[in-house]
Amino acid sequence: MSKMVADQADGLRRLLAHTPTRVVAVAGMEPELGATTAAMNLGAALVQQGKDVLLLDEHAAAAGSAAAVWSLEPPGTLSDVVCRRLTCEGAAARASCGVSVLPALSGIQPEEADLRRLWQGDVILVDAAFDGAGRLSSLAQMADELVLVLQPHAASVTSAYSGIKRLHYAHALKQLRFLVNGVADPEAAQLIMNNLVQTGSRYLAVSLQPAGWVRTDPHLRDARRLNRTVVEAYPASPAAVDFRRIAADMGQWPWRAGAGLAVLPARETRSQYIAAGS
Repeated sequence: MSKMVADQADGLRRLLAHTPTRVVAVAGMEPELGATTAAMNLGAALVQQGKDVLLLDEHAAAAGSAAAVWSLEPPGTLSDVVCRRLTCEGAAARASCGVSVLPALSGIQPEEADLRRLWQGDVILVDAAFDGAGRLSSLAQMADELVLVLQPHAASVTSAYSGIKRLHYAHALKQLRFLVNGVADPEAAQLIMNNLVQTGSRYLAVSLQPAGWVRTDPHLRDARRLNRTVVEAYPASPAAVDFRRIAADMGQWPWRAGAGLAVLPARETRSQYIAAGS
């Protein structure tokens, strides 16, 4: 009975929302974890499932950005759209897999960009960048979900936990999801996910939810060489199967009561957060 009530409440929130667009930020606490690759492949998988997907590229100036890998030259940026110099459709470039890509460098403030009004497709993915202090970008704070990408080894898990702690104290973040990338042993990945869920709940009072895992796969490297995602280039490969499964699960994630992550402004300090009794 409780599940039925929850499903009804979720459906009602969707009906009352301004638009059905879901905004998901994907990020890695450190480079080379595969966060950009994950965002690109999830986007390609969502398109294959009939979704209209926009990828906001906060790493647009980097050599390994989504636009660079797909060899795209978008006519404009998110700033052009916010300032009404271009429409979102006119500023973005469309990859061969069907994902629209729009550079979104730092500096956009939440009050300037209502993402769901600027672009009313099915899913907006933010390939998110952290600032120098490890805080969320303004765009990532607007997301319904934050997905952190980590790898199944001790250093990456430790870095991810430290990053989660920083995010929690900087923004009073209450919940996020995590994706384990480069998995050789799914059982070990499941153990890592279970441990993170328990640790977050016990020591930080943060709801950590697993988004799934992606198996290690040489086809990922082959796809990158072809400037394509593994989902489109090698659809039967293990990694492509995993990305499609995660993309399908995204449609079942509960919708939040309000738009955006439950966060405090970045200027709030840990002492202010504790003093508030949160």
